[in-house]
Amino acid sequence: MPDGARSSTAIRTTTVRIAAGTFTMGSDAHYPEEAPARQVTVNAFAIAPEPVTNREYAAFVRETGYRTVAERPLDPALYPGAPPENLHAGSMVFTGTSGPVDLRHLSQWWAWTPGANWRRPFGPGSTIADRADHPVVHVAFEDADAYAQWAGTRLPTEAEWEYAARGGLDAAEFTWGDEPEQPGRPRANYWHGAFPWRAERGYGRTTPVGSFPPNGYGLHDTAGNVWEWTTDRYVEHTDAGATAHDCCVPENDSGAAVERRVVKGGSFLCADSYCRRYRPAARRGQEIDSGMSHIGFRVAAG
Repeated sequence: MPDGARSSTAIRTTTVRIAAGTFTMGSDAHYPEEAPARQVTVNAFAIAPEPVTNREYAAFVRETGYRTVAERPLDPALYPGAPPENLHAGSMVFTGTSGPVDLRHLSQWWAWTPGANWRRPFGPGSTIADRADHPVVHVAFEDADAYAQWAGTRLPTEAEWEYAARGGLDAAEFTWGDEPEQPGRPRANYWHGAFPWRAERGYGRTTPVGSFPPNGYGLHDTAGNVWEWTTDRYVEHTDAGATAHDCCVPENDSGAAVERRVVKGGSFLCADSYCRRYRPAARRGQEIDSGMSHIGFRVAAG
């Protein structure tokens, strides 16, 4: 349980202190990469109550002059065989389809977009002027890590993230308990509507952090909105996981293996009909050199 005190460790961000404890990590009832469910003990730590926002990331960039991976041209030597147009600075952007599609082919709603980055989340001509309190996106692992170091913090481990996201509800299916979201009681920013072409009003995009109720530890957006980086290298926990359907992470064009780190929490693109990964046990492996329009992060300390 949280000890009720705010951490003084972080220099530039507010965090909530989480006491040491043992919890059930993972799940045997959902996607194979989440198994096996197991008992894990974590030491006391602190974690931010919300993902890092565009406003916060902009402060970091103003002070340091940092350029994210998505703002740097790609080295052709690292991506043999990649189309020349894909070597311009850019990122992967979700683009909804015009109607129902075969959900086995996620390339239908993801597009490599030159010029897309944290400042221009939908590509050239877009802006974050009206999205200051939305979570920053299009951040690769090193971009998130650089911010965390500047802020006097760090990225959380996978176990810390999941423990905090559960909010004291051990082994519960969702961050709010075992009962699915009920009509008229919105719980999280995941896809509501027909995926990937028709989202209900207010869904289908990121939302300002804190727009939905917090979990038992006072943390917002631990379900949906954006996937969040952790420090753990991604490994499959079961042989079945090696062939698990991946709804969220297109491969890059290099043809070579790229290290992956665990992302947690699901995003606004998680749909019950397709990718029910806005649960605390859910996990995916994201290539460290790639940001996307549904991946952000929060910081930890201690």
